[in-house]
Amino acid sequence: MKYMNKLTYIFPVVIVLFIAGACSDDFVNTQPLSEVPEEAVWKDPGLSQAFVTDIYNGLGNGGFDEQMLASLTDEAMFTHPGRGINTITEARSNPADIGWVNNTLNWPNMYARIRACNLAIQNLETPQFENTSQISASVLKGEALFMRAYFYHQLLRYYGGVPLVDRPYTLGEADYTIARNTFAECVDFIVNDCDQAAQLLDGKAMPSGRTSKAAALALKARILLYAASDLHDIATASANSSGIANFSNKDVLGYTSGTRVERWQKAKDAAKAVIDLGGGYELSLAAPVSATQGTANYANMSLSKNGGEKELIFARYFINAKDEGGAWVGRNNGPNGYHNWAGNTPIQNLVDDYEMMDGSSFDWENTAHASAPYTDRDPRFYATILFDGAPWKPRTADAAGKDPYNEIQTGQYQIVNGSGSVVSYFGLDTRQSSIEDWNGSRTGYYMKKFIDPDPAIVDQNTRQQIPWPFFRYTEAVLNYVEACIELGEEAEAIQWLNKIRFRAGMPAVADAGDALRQRYRNERRVELAYEEHRYHDARRWMIAPTTLGRKAGRINIIGTLKAGKDVKVYKYDPANYDYVYEPLDIDPGIENRAWLDKMYFLPIHRDEMNRNNKLVQNPGY
Repeated sequence: MKYMNKLTYIFPVVIVLFIAGACSDDFVNTQPLSEVPEEAVWKDPGLSQAFVTDIYNGLGNGGFDEQMLASLTDEAMFTHPGRGINTITEARSNPADIGWVNNTLNWPNMYARIRACNLAIQNLETPQFENTSQISASVLKGEALFMRAYFYHQLLRYYGGVPLVDRPYTLGEADYTIARNTFAECVDFIVNDCDQAAQLLDGKAMPSGRTSKAAALALKARILLYAASDLHDIATASANSSGIANFSNKDVLGYTSGTRVERWQKAKDAAKAVIDLGGGYELSLAAPVSATQGTANYANMSLSKNGGEKELIFARYFINAKDEGGAWVGRNNGPNGYHNWAGNTPIQNLVDDYEMMDGSSFDWENTAHASAPYTDRDPRFYATILFDGAPWKPRTADAAGKDPYNEIQTGQYQIVNGSGSVVSYFGLDTRQSSIEDWNGSRTGYYMKKFIDPDPAIVDQNTRQQIPWPFFRYTEAVLNYVEACIELGEEAEAIQWLNKIRFRAGMPAVADAGDALRQRYRNERRVELAYEEHRYHDARRWMIAPTTLGRKAGRINIIGTLKAGKDVKVYKYDPANYDYVYEPLDIDPGIENRAWLDKMYFLPIHRDEMNRNNKLVQNPGY
C-alpha cells in the first residue's frame, strides 16, 4: 500500500515490542499515523484539495527571497558576496556549480512538483468523489494543469527544451531515462496545459493566491512571447552567437522551422485575450497625470493598495501569522541606517535608464542632469529607488538624533563639529556608517519598490504583507505592445504604450521603427523593475552582452559646505551644500561582471547528466 504525507502535524509513533504470540495481525498492520493511503486521498474532496494546495508550495516566496533575480541583472547587485550570484554574473557557471538560482527552481525540485501535478491530473481525470459546494474536481484539475505549465515554463526559460514528463512514474519501470524534448514541443505542451486550465477555470471565482482563467491565459501569453523572440529563432540566434550556431542540437534551444510572423501573431493574440478580460489599474487615461500622481499610481500597484491590487492576476500572498521569508522584503533590502540588510541594491545602470520628465534620455554629459541627477525624472523612479536625500521613514531611536529629518544618506558631507571645525561626515546609509556599516549599500542606492512606507512598520523587526506579482495585467499589455511592434502594427503599439506612460505621468511617444522598439524595451525595463523580467528579457532579446555583461555602476556623492554655512546635523540642502555626483564602476574585487554566450542558457547539473544518459548538455558547457 502506498502512503502520502499528511498536511497536518506529525505525531510520534511509539513502537512497542510484544511477544510474538501476543501480537495480532490487526496490530501489526495498523495504518501509520503520519501518512494517508494514496487511494484515500482521491476519494476525499478535502484531502484532494489539500494535495493540490501543497503543489503551490513549489512557488516558494515568489521573488521575495533574500537574494533576488534582479541581482543577476543590470537592475541590482547583491550586497553580500559569496552566495553564488557572482558565479552567474561573472559567467563562471558550469555543470558542477551552476551558481545561485531561486531555491524552488533547481531541476530536482521542479520535477518533484511536476510529479505532484501529474498525480493530481491523473487521479482527477475520473473523480472518485462527489463535488461539494466548495470543492470541484474539475477546478482542482485546472489548478494542477496550470501549475504544471508554470513549472515547465520556468525550466524552459532557464534551460531551453527539457524532458516532458506527463505522467507519474511508478516503481519497477524498465527505464527512467528520457531525452530532452524540443523547444517547440515544450511550448506546445505548456500552451495546451494553459488552454485546458483556462477552460476548466472559466467562470470560477478563485480565492486570492490560487490560479484562475486569467492566470492561465497570462502564462500562455508570456510563453508565446518568449517563443517568438530572437533567442529562440535559431537563424537569428545563430547569427548572434557562435556557440548556438555550432551547437548540434539546436531544436532544444528554439525553432529551426516555421515563420516568426506566425509566432508573433500567436503571441499578440494570446496577450490580447488577457487584455480583453478587463482589469488593470488606471489604463484609460487620455493624457498624463501629474508627476506626483504618477509616483502614487506606481506605488499603489507595487504595494497592491488603493486600487493597485486590481493589477494582480496571480500573486503570492503573505500573512502575519506565518513567519515566511517573503514577508521580510523590507528588512532584507532596506538601508543599514535603519538596521536593515541592504540586500538587492539598485545599480547606476538602472538609475540612468529612467527618462527625464519630458521624455528625453538622462545624460551624464548634460551638465544640468549631472548636477541634479535625481530631479525631474520619470515618476516611477521615486517609487522604485531610495537615493541620497530621498525622504523615508522615521529613524529608530538610536539614530533619530543623528538624522531627525528622516532622509536617505548615501554620501560624504562636510559638517561643523562642536569645536567649530569642518569635518567629513559619512551618511548613515553608507558602508562607513556608524550603524551596521557591513550592511551598507555598495551602490549608493536602496530598493524602495515593494517595501511598505508605513512609518509604523519597522522593517528590522516587522513582517510585511506585500504580495509578489507572478502575473499582472500590465505585463500582458506590454507583451501585446511588443508583438504589435514586431508585426509592424505601430499605431496600435503606441496607443497601448501611452496608456502605461500616462498612468505614470510620462508624455506620449511617437517613435517609429527601431526607435520605437528601443523605447518600448526601456519602458518595459522601468515598469517591470525587480519583477523577475529583466534577466529573461535581456537574454531573449540577445542584448545580454551589453546589459547583463556590463560592469555594475555605483554613485559617489560629495557634499561640500558653501561659504559661511554652519551645519552641525546633516540634512540634504542645496542651499547649504554644493553636491558633486560621480558615477563609477563597482570595485572588481567585489563583483566583476562579464558575459559569455554560454550564459544564454544555464547548464544542466552534472548530477542530472549522470542520472540520465539521454540528456544533452547546453552549448558552452
